[in-house]
Amino acid sequence: MGRLIVVSNRVPVPDRNGNPPAGGLAVAVHAALQSDGGIWMGWSGETTEGEPGPPTVRQEGNISYVLSDLSQTDVDEYYNGFANRVLWPIFHLRLDLAEYARREMAGYFRVNRLFAERLVPMIQPDDVIWVHDYHLIPLADELRKRGVTNRIGFFLHIPWPPADIMFAMPIYDTILRSLASYDLIGFQTDYDLENFIGCLRREGCGDQIRGPDGGDIAVGNNTGAGSWIRACGRDFAAAAFPIGIDTARFASLAARVTARGQVRDMRRSLEGRALIIGVDRLDYSKGIAQRIDAYERFLQNNPDDRERVTMLQVAPKSRSDVPEYRAMQDAIATQCGQVNGRHGTINWVPIRYVNRSLSRAILAGLYREARVGLVTPLRDGMNLVAKEFVAAQDPEDPGVLVLSRFAGAARELAGGAVFCNPYDTDQTASAIAQALSMPLAERQERWQRMMGRLLDYDITHWCRDFMTALRQGTDRA
Repeated sequence: MGRLIVVSNRVPVPDRNGNPPAGGLAVAVHAALQSDGGIWMGWSGETTEGEPGPPTVRQEGNISYVLSDLSQTDVDEYYNGFANRVLWPIFHLRLDLAEYARREMAGYFRVNRLFAERLVPMIQPDDVIWVHDYHLIPLADELRKRGVTNRIGFFLHIPWPPADIMFAMPIYDTILRSLASYDLIGFQTDYDLENFIGCLRREGCGDQIRGPDGGDIAVGNNTGAGSWIRACGRDFAAAAFPIGIDTARFASLAARVTARGQVRDMRRSLEGRALIIGVDRLDYSKGIAQRIDAYERFLQNNPDDRERVTMLQVAPKSRSDVPEYRAMQDAIATQCGQVNGRHGTINWVPIRYVNRSLSRAILAGLYREARVGLVTPLRDGMNLVAKEFVAAQDPEDPGVLVLSRFAGAARELAGGAVFCNPYDTDQTASAIAQALSMPLAERQERWQRMMGRLLDYDITHWCRDFMTALRQGTDRA
């Protein structure tokens, strides 16, 4: 069995003791690399004024971390430009925010060529390559052009849009052809897989598409059940692999940190009030503004609950070099201030807004303290906050997850979460009220359903399933 080569936009480099950063993906992929040996390659996060020099290599046991600097022009065009001002908004159904420029598109492909050129000399004949996310869609095509015949897999961490949205993007056909260069494409949900197949069929480049049993494609939440596809002159497979978390470890962490300073202080400051928590990277796809509107509507519709609840919204800054994100940061801060001004008293602040990152341990403890987890993205590939909130709960007195039906996690947590439509302010407000008034027995039953799923299909299971499918291939007889 050959080595594993992982390529991602950023590389989670281990600390001085060789421990990978906290977080399920880094831990799981690090374990897979340790098992077979290999390489993790990507951008170092550093920029240069001129052309970047050769990559730096850090060896940790049998894993080589290969880090490439990028020029400031590369970052502006590849990362801040095409990746996050074209692909990200379009894949999240925000055509109004997509700003296409040929220069930035050229920079996106240029950086993918750079990564391919630097990776080719390191590849051995039996290596298997796993590429992550929308930043690197063209990478397999660039490797194939350079004679690489190894098995290459791709996992998309964000949603895949319907054909009518995708086709609004210039060069959408190039993106589709680039994906055909992979041997296995992984999506978060069966809906994303269905959208991708729909794009191939609408474009007329899906010469043959069939399910794993040889029949037609059937949409269903069946992890790893995919499609064999002949398109753009190549045979490849595509399937849904919903990403998980390190469920047992996160649950243990949440139970341990309840007595820690910040968690303890938060509990005291609540003075018996129910805590509603939202944790999101500051991004327009997360529906933070709509969530705050729904919380205010809840306060208006349920005056007896005023001063009995407090909402904590944690929203660390994100992509501050992109103008839309800077504007959103100011807008959310203003919105929280207005709600507090309209409804707050000298003894109670309706919303506590934190515009910075909190440690993983502190978040785990805060999730456990919360009566309601409010996870209401307008569109999300998966949303691991929803899964972490569930894993953090006290089995004897669990909180309730209010979850957008447009999050990928909704495909797995049906029957446990209270679903809402984040575009419907009144419905989301009603979901908050339902969650706060839910009896203990129902809360326990809902939590058990969700926790069972998260334990059965955790991050290790996800990584193993994808790697097994990539290494073994698909029967195409």
